[in-house]
Amino acid sequence: MSEFQPMNITVGALLDQVAEKYPDDEAVGYTDRPYRRTWKEFRDECDRVARGLMAIGVKKGDHVAIWATNVPEWLLVLFATAKIGAILVTVNTNYKVFELEYLLRQSDSKVLVMIDAFKQNNYVDVVNTLCPKLKDSVPNQYNDPMLPCLKSVVYAGAGECPPGMYPWSQLYVDAEKTPVEEFQALSASLDPQEVINMQYTSGTTGFPKGVMLTHYNIVNNGKCIGDGMRFSHKDKLCITVPFFHCFGLVLALMASLTHATGIVPIDYFSPKKVMSAIHTERCTAVHGVPTMFIAMLE
Repeated sequence: MSEFQPMNITVGALLDQVAEKYPDDEAVGYTDRPYRRTWKEFRDECDRVARGLMAIGVKKGDHVAIWATNVPEWLLVLFATAKIGAILVTVNTNYKVFELEYLLRQSDSKVLVMIDAFKQNNYVDVVNTLCPKLKDSVPNQYNDPMLPCLKSVVYAGAGECPPGMYPWSQLYVDAEKTPVEEFQALSASLDPQEVINMQYTSGTTGFPKGVMLTHYNIVNNGKCIGDGMRFSHKDKLCITVPFFHCFGLVLALMASLTHATGIVPIDYFSPKKVMSAIHTERCTAVHGVPTMFIAMLE
């Protein structure tokens, strides 16, 4: 194997490169929802979401938390924040009220993007319990001394947007308030050594700690994995692990981006959904942990 050659590039600039080189190759293809995008289509949508986030007040260095399963909006928030120098704070999909409160306060998150629920965990109820004033607030103007940095809750879930929250679809509309030139200038000013992601992790004792990761860090960790798996733009990776973990975000998404490998996400692990996706999408690779592979064989 040849010597590893690191990439000194931001995540946003790398997405632009891939979109220019393989514009018509499929970047993302879900099997359980109507979401398919080529690299060019996906890049353009990420740019629009980024401009929408700028329109609601997200600036370089701001922290944006994402609380969702492996839905398309998760991917869009990842690359949109990367494009404008905001820091993505990943939230475990199983968090309860006290865990979410700790993370939002400790991370100084300004925006929370969330879906409606996961399994028996109703995210809307959790957030309204944590933020009782939210339902009576004007969207994007939340103000509570208990969570002094939080100003906006963006709803990317099913059904009608709950009171006080900002609907995901509105980002696409408000994007027009941000001039393209302003967005492009901000994106071009970013440095690969700047922090892009904060992941919460802990050992057997103490509270979780926010680990700060740079563009350079996650791009090259992903490239290393992709090189080892010999990925190319002709491959498709079935991602069964959660995006909020480094396995999903770095070893899967960044490994795919660095090699222009197609992404086939599973919103949450299900043996039948995984096997169906691998078969119908003709995936050449799949990520998982031993328990997942055992479940798929049973």
